[in-house]
Amino acid sequence: MTPTEIFDSMRSRWLADQPTYDPDLLADDVVVEVPFAAPGRPVRTEGKQRVLDFTRAGRASFPVRFDDCRDVVIHQTADPEVIVVEYELVGTHTETGVTASAPFIGVLRARGGKLAHWREYQHTMAIAQALGQA
Repeated sequence: MTPTEIFDSMRSRWLADQPTYDPDLLADDVVVEVPFAAPGRPVRTEGKQRVLDFTRAGRASFPVRFDDCRDVVIHQTADPEVIVVEYELVGTHTETGVTASAPFIGVLRARGGKLAHWREYQHTMAIAQALGQA
């Protein structure tokens, strides 16, 4: 798969209320980074099984249903295995019914048709406000 197709798969999974990653699309040595992660959250997770375990647990405990992934802009780079993606996730808090959105930027590297590296820059304050934690 191309980097854009991998991102499209991630986006589809968000909107289907599934964990972010299709196990068949992850390289064994995949790295997921969130440099501005909220306090107490990891900034780097390495290895297919660790990434799957972390994202499954995170999805199960995150009280938000994603309703839309909009304003998607995909920037191609000089490296055909790398894209930069801007997007906004819109979600509804499943306990309060409050709908909110937050912007993101992701850098995605594919290798051999699989996700090798995902670095996501999140607007952690917008996320915390949406969850009633700010």
